[in-house]
Amino acid sequence: MPKQISKTEYDALLELISKFPDGAMMDEIIASMPEKLSRRTVLRRLNDLLGQGRLRRSGKGRATRYSSPVVTETIVERIKVGSSLAGERYIPVSAEGATIKQLVQRPLEARHPAGYRREFLDSYRPNLTWYLPEDIRQKLSAWGTIQQETRPAGTYANQILNRLLIDLSWNSSRLEGNTYSLLETEQLLVLGESADNKDATEAQMILNHKAAIELLVDQADVIGFNNYTILNLHAVLADNLLGDPQAGGRLRATIVDIGGTVFHPLAFPQLIEECFHQVLATAAAIADPFEQSFFALVHLPYLQPFIDVNKRVSRLAANIPFIQKNLCPLSFVDVPERVYFDGILGVYELNRVELLRDVFIWAYQRSAARYSAIRQSMGEPDSFRLRYRQPVAALIQAVIRECMDKRKAGQSIKQFTDANVDAIDRHRFIEVTETELMSLHEGNIARYAIRPFEYQAWKEVWSKSGREKFSLSSKLL
Repeated sequence: MPKQISKTEYDALLELISKFPDGAMMDEIIASMPEKLSRRTVLRRLNDLLGQGRLRRSGKGRATRYSSPVVTETIVERIKVGSSLAGERYIPVSAEGATIKQLVQRPLEARHPAGYRREFLDSYRPNLTWYLPEDIRQKLSAWGTIQQETRPAGTYANQILNRLLIDLSWNSSRLEGNTYSLLETEQLLVLGESADNKDATEAQMILNHKAAIELLVDQADVIGFNNYTILNLHAVLADNLLGDPQAGGRLRATIVDIGGTVFHPLAFPQLIEECFHQVLATAAAIADPFEQSFFALVHLPYLQPFIDVNKRVSRLAANIPFIQKNLCPLSFVDVPERVYFDGILGVYELNRVELLRDVFIWAYQRSAARYSAIRQSMGEPDSFRLRYRQPVAALIQAVIRECMDKRKAGQSIKQFTDANVDAIDRHRFIEVTETELMSLHEGNIARYAIRPFEYQAWKEVWSKSGREKFSLSSKLL
């Protein structure tokens, strides 16, 4: 029986190779090893690391060199598990989800390295295998169904397009660490005005989301889980964000590494292409729109078919069946970064979907509540909104009575939040306040003790700022 190679031995070999900036040749590796091993043994270990995606090979024959994968900011799918998320709120999760949470939050050294497992994909049989149990699918359908009559694909998404563009662009970008607020996102998408003191890549990310959502809605009758849709979705989302401008809309041919996890994605281009087509074919064969959506949310990031922007592609692709079937979209409203990434880690490292499923169900309920009449029958009031009812009302009154425009309102809300709201609640507090402010109209101002003449005076200033023209080229480049 072949000797079992320990993780420590593999790590030591990788550390040795990393000392050669231009890559190490076989003779150099053997000569540098503290213990003398046969050439065949060393080659076997190198091949193991190549298969795990932890090593890169270049050249041929005796000129072959081995080096660590190149990891740069533009090709790393960032998993945010650092101290900045240590105090972030968590959603209620199932017992299985809680187990996964515990496993993926262990220190990296306590988690076992995992490579891409083709059998995880192979074992899925459309309409026979179910990630979402029947009772859950029925519940999701009840939340998401808007109308019974048949209408052309994309009808409902078009009806709420302005709101969807802002919500989904902001929430999906936020899950990538984008620091734009909801109000700043609206200013960018509606007015073309980028926020002060923000990196241009953040504005580009949000604008790319808008373009990608418009692509899906405008072409609702032709989109699907096919090459055209997913490759073009990636090209739009990755526009002007990748080091290699040719990488947009192309499957990757290089090794990528993912920070914050022990998962090592598939390394071989041929296999990546095979699995990509299999993922799309499997997704296309799934009849239930919710199972189809969740399957895409699981398997597109797990495969990592692109050099970057994989999770963004999966979040928008998850909306394809909802757009096509005129169901409420999934805009990831209120989803905390930490729980989303823990769910993704559960798939990456354990091939377990339960925690990500908890996120999906919770997020869809929140999204449906925002977009449909079901909002009125969702049960108990939001405890967060109830707790912060008075400061939110005071802020809205100040914005209106002082006739603040959108820029000044955003600054005032942030300043108040930083000074008066607990750190763990700040992100949600800003979102709630900005959402309430953007939802004001003459029929609901009385709940904030606002007089009609006050509202009209403020609305004129607010709307005037919306009619001003801004040059994107001067502000974003």
